[in-house]
Amino acid sequence: MVRYGKEHKAETRRRIIETAGRRFKQDGIDGSGVSTLMKDAGLTNGAFYAHFESKDDLVTTAIADQLKAQAENVVARAAPGRAGLEQIVRGYLSLQHRDSLGDGCPNAALLDEIGRCTDTTRQAYTDGVLILIDGIADRMAPEAPASARVKALSLLGLMAGTLQLARALTDSQLANELLDQGVSNALALLDAGQGI
Repeated sequence: MVRYGKEHKAETRRRIIETAGRRFKQDGIDGSGVSTLMKDAGLTNGAFYAHFESKDDLVTTAIADQLKAQAENVVARAAPGRAGLEQIVRGYLSLQHRDSLGDGCPNAALLDEIGRCTDTTRQAYTDGVLILIDGIADRMAPEAPASARVKALSLLGLMAGTLQLARALTDSQLANELLDQGVSNALALLDAGQGI
């Protein structure tokens, strides 16, 4: 039997987490069995338990990873201040994001299922969302980000709900109009209370 080093095991685990995150967002948590997840990662089912105790363990890890990536790759890389907030809103409520389930936001793709997950998974989700909204709140009110936390969470809720609805509609014109209105609503939320 071939023994692999720690680096190989860590790399394999990372591959499973990343491919599972995409599959969960594309097909849902319940619609993604271990055998499919392992096939996506190019591994056998038997390798799964060398990395995770259960599918719930993988779900928890993948959701935390997806939210961390969103905070690092979207929020942290946006331009500073109001321009960055608008960049986040327009990117989130774009046609490309609507049409890219597997590469998109875990919020819009998985909220309904996360609400039915274990407490451990829901806590990992909560922790990840707090990091995400803290990054948004820091852009909203750099002098006092804690004061903008609820507003940042409302913004995320508005965007995730709008994206979920746009993805569900079969009428593409209506879905496009919904995304445009979502951008207007999100920007109005950002501007609410400014200059008072």
